[in-house]
Amino acid sequence: MAMTADVEQIFADAHLMRVAALSLMNSGDIRDAAEKAWCAVKRATDALITAETGAEPTTSTATSRGLRILSRENPQIKELSTTYYRYQADLHGQCFYYGFCDPIEEIIDSIRETDQFIARAERLAKGT
Repeated sequence: MAMTADVEQIFADAHLMRVAALSLMNSGDIRDAAEKAWCAVKRATDALITAETGAEPTTSTATSRGLRILSRENPQIKELSTTYYRYQADLHGQCFYYGFCDPIEEIIDSIRETDQFIARAERLAKGT
């Protein structure tokens, strides 16, 4: 599937959030870095859903719903969804909201690995 300008723009936003996450992490602000990394993952997922359905999710609930639907249709998206929900729980829920960012090494690894998540979502959006 060809990516539209809207999809490319959403992926660009995901990349910006990832850069912000790395900057915050490098300055020692792990909690806010975790939230920016989560935002990067969510935006990449929004872009993938938009590429597949033609409609951008407008809420987190819509993103989750769209991801569940696409996961039933595509095993590669199902695999990506496992990582999505892990990031949602670890980065967004535990670290950002509750301040439980231990073990810190795992949070740092997750923040650094958001580039891999975005790249996988981009490949899926392009149909490769």
